[in-house]
Amino acid sequence: MKQKETNRQADKQKKRKEDRKKSDSSSSVTPQLEDWMEIGTIVAPQGLHGEMRVYPDSDFPERFEVPGKRWLLRTGELKPQAVELVSGRYIEGKNLYVIRLAGVDNRNQAEELRGCKLMVPESDRPQLGEDEYHVRDLIGLQVFMQESGELIGTVVDVIAAGNDLLEVKLHQPSTSNNQQKTVLIPFVKAIAPVVDLETGRIEITPPLGLLEI
Repeated sequence: MKQKETNRQADKQKKRKEDRKKSDSSSSVTPQLEDWMEIGTIVAPQGLHGEMRVYPDSDFPERFEVPGKRWLLRTGELKPQAVELVSGRYIEGKNLYVIRLAGVDNRNQAEELRGCKLMVPESDRPQLGEDEYHVRDLIGLQVFMQESGELIGTVVDVIAAGNDLLEVKLHQPSTSNNQQKTVLIPFVKAIAPVVDLETGRIEITPPLGLLEI
């Protein structure tokens, strides 16, 4: 999505889908990649002259449009290699960027990079505005009912939608043998008025029936 967070509607929380770890949030991160963030995946060549299409895993367009150093993680490798982003542009309506990397001059070279990941260092996080959150900072937060203080569950993912949705794995007593279930909670100010990264908690005021499965 492109610059979704600049649409500053008063009732929305803002999250930045920025730079997930190489591994999925539900699994451990490869130790060699702990200090790296994934910003996109090369999905196909574009034309005949070395351009390539990238599916973004970041809401920051400068990652793909501003020339400069990036890092490329090739399939099967454990360490990204430095590359130079020469240019990039957004394709309206397709949620894709077209980029050019230095040294990639034809379609065959671009094809060889299909499936490779674009990376940036963990230390290169952009600053966020008020009520904006990195996806990775929301995952793992515990969710509580604001009024009662009851623990509801833990955020395991953030799903992009008209209003972003928190996927929450419901808390169950340790004596329960049932498989843990998840619910989707709209990430809007009216339903999630408190997001406290320091204490690792989100407080919600869900409408009746939202948490029912």
